[in-house]
Amino acid sequence: MPLKVQIAVSPEKVNDDDHHLRLICDKSQINQDEITAFILQKRSIDARKKKVKYNLIFDVYYNETYIVEQYNPSYHKVDDSSHKVHIIGSGPAGLFAALTCLRKGIKPIVFERGKDVRSRRRDIALLSRDGIVNSESNYCFGEGGAGTFSDGKLYTRAKKRGDILEVLKMLVFHGAEKDILIDSHPHIGTNKLPNIIQDIRELIIDHGGEIHFQHKVTDIIINNGQVVQLEINNNKNYPVKDVILSSGHSSRDLFKLLFNKGVKMEFKPFAVGVRIEHQQKLIDKIQYGTSTRSEYLPPASYSLVYNDGTRSVYSFCMCPGGIIAPCSTEEGQIVTNGWSPSKRNNEYANSGIVVEVKWNDLHKYYKDGPLAGINFQLDIERKCSLLGGGDQVLPAQRLMDFIDGKLSNDLPSTSYQPGIMSVDLNEFLPDFIVATLKRGLLEFGKKMKGFLTNDAVLHASETRTSSPVRIPRNELLEHPDVLGLYPCGEGAGYAGGIISAALDGIRCIEAVTLKNITE
Repeated sequence: MPLKVQIAVSPEKVNDDDHHLRLICDKSQINQDEITAFILQKRSIDARKKKVKYNLIFDVYYNETYIVEQYNPSYHKVDDSSHKVHIIGSGPAGLFAALTCLRKGIKPIVFERGKDVRSRRRDIALLSRDGIVNSESNYCFGEGGAGTFSDGKLYTRAKKRGDILEVLKMLVFHGAEKDILIDSHPHIGTNKLPNIIQDIRELIIDHGGEIHFQHKVTDIIINNGQVVQLEINNNKNYPVKDVILSSGHSSRDLFKLLFNKGVKMEFKPFAVGVRIEHQQKLIDKIQYGTSTRSEYLPPASYSLVYNDGTRSVYSFCMCPGGIIAPCSTEEGQIVTNGWSPSKRNNEYANSGIVVEVKWNDLHKYYKDGPLAGINFQLDIERKCSLLGGGDQVLPAQRLMDFIDGKLSNDLPSTSYQPGIMSVDLNEFLPDFIVATLKRGLLEFGKKMKGFLTNDAVLHASETRTSSPVRIPRNELLEHPDVLGLYPCGEGAGYAGGIISAALDGIRCIEAVTLKNITE
């Protein structure tokens, strides 16, 4: 049984095994010749004091043989005689649902409205470079879902929803760096995720599963409270029994389809705001307390939250060394998000700064119940497009000018490729968003000295933080009124990132398996 030992080291010593061993011996009072192995389990940065440290937690084996465990998940070969599960969407929830199917001898059949990851890259390049939106292939739709091109952050608070380490091991098995198993805030990097997604796809197909790209679900046929058929691309029907609805938070047409069919759903609180961009050097200086970041430290990040007693404003999807991307899914919309390459070596740092949106904010103005949040998002996205003048040029404002309520005379350079236009965001963002953003930004400036600078730029809008609807499910994870329909992942309101979505996909297949065992 290993002994847990925590040590603290300077950044320069983070990879020095001999130094680690000496500290472990001092801390544990175990002689060096008794130690058979010391395995790093967790790595985190402590920047609370002037001297930044790495905290390292090791499993220390002594007076016993250490056996290296090889992770090698077992997948069944399946065919048309196997039980089938149909999966809508190939984001993290859908892909991990498909992998779990194979582990249980179930045949997954995945319908993805977008393109495979390689073809999708070309459409994203057109969107970023020329502002041309492909409504079925973009940052939100396509193989791997929104997670493929959004940095690959793997940190989650969903500790009770499943085995997080198992998901991380599966990602390493398919090509992710082993560092994600030990870092306190792991990420993969947008440049590396496509190959991992492609590897998962090839495994699914090699084991008898099916993945159909450019197969958009245009109708869900329900008879006597049971899902019985999926209509694809308005013309082809597939008989179904168990359906995983993992379509992502931007599948507004599918939400409207279910709403119009009378399928029960609910409004879910979400958040709306802007994406802020600073120079990464400034964030490094604020967080590490030095004008020159050590080569042994990663570009600094931050996590900020403030509640004014009424609602919260917080940082969202912070991307050190990152890029702001156009994430619209239709023409006439402006939506932003951020991503980083694996090295996080871009000169800018960006983050969503978003404000909580509640039912009481909307129900007086939007009469469509559960879809109120969608229509609120759309109104902001369309206003942004009109203000920006089209072609994905977005409205922007210097940070202090926004707080002071004045138009920026000019704008600094930005990582957002389609371009930005100076607009007073006070005049078109909803009043409660503006007021809370200002209070939050001023508080963040107190926590991070230097954060409040007019060299920082606010980019509007950040509206797709999470799904604005929740599709209910019972204790068996089925929709309470539609047997065989399993609302799943972020789009259905049960996840908030890659890991929690993957865990939910796994849980839904476990629920399908349990139901079929008991039937």
